Amino acid sequence: MLLGYARVSTEENLERQVDALERAGCERVFSDKLSGSRLDRPGLAAALSHLRSGDRLVVWKLDRLGRTVRQLVEFVAKLNQDGVEFRSLTDGIDTTTPAGRFFFLMMAALAEMERDLTRERTMAGLAAARARGRLGGRPPAPSPKQLTQARHLMQHPDQTMAEIAATLGVSRSTLYRSLRSTS
Repeated sequence: MLLGYARVSTEENLERQVDALERAGCERVFSDKLSGSRLDRPGLAAALSHLRSGDRLVVWKLDRLGRTVRQLVEFVAKLNQDGVEFRSLTDGIDTTTPAGRFFFLMMAALAEMERDLTRERTMAGLAAARARGRLGGRPPAPSPKQLTQARHLMQHPDQTMAEIAATLGVSRSTLYRSLRSTS
């Protein structure tokens, strides 16, 4: 029996993967809508509980199962130990053949390298932004002293909220929200 497994992160759509798995002949498709770094995946656990010796687990792409070479190799080794075959549609991996097993190991290594490179690029970009004085995250809310100053400036009719917010170094909406929450 062919069983499919599809996984997407929260902002992605499962339909493309599910359609491909059904076209590949999967009788049943299990899915998760969460990060691949999480180990507690109910859809994958359900798929594994339905697999029997002689069955084949099919995924759309190798990275749907795991993030590291070690994780993927251990996962496929456990499947093989249980007599379950593995196939990845877009990666062309089929562990029923020696060439398929070799290709699986190579693709797993490349997937991990790609993830590491992405992480390195992200960290380098954040470091470059910090070096230019830009910090990530939400800007800080005005302090109580700044809110007192804002209320004082609001007494002057020639001051606009945009000007007051700029003086305090916050956005106009942040200033309004802070004033409302302390009133």
